Amino acid sequence: MATVNFSVPDEVKKRFNHVFAKQNKSHLIAELMTQAIEAHERQQRRIQAIDALLALREKQKPSNDAKVRKARKVGRK
Repeated sequence: MATVNFSVPDEVKKRFNHVFAKQNKSHLIAELMTQAIEAHERQQRRIQAIDALLALREKQKPSNDAKVRKARKVGRK
């Protein structure tokens, strides 16, 4: 297991120690770090998905009103 050192404001450390006084703080910090990593990875996947959709949209030709109306009629049957 690794040891890490982070600087945090004294008030944050004081509140953290008070709120989580009876818990394993090392385990809690590891869980919070894992959640932060997972949230970051989810955000990166969202960015990639949006970029892929936007790239596809750039390749599509615009539709005219007649095509849109026809597609709506066909979709309602």
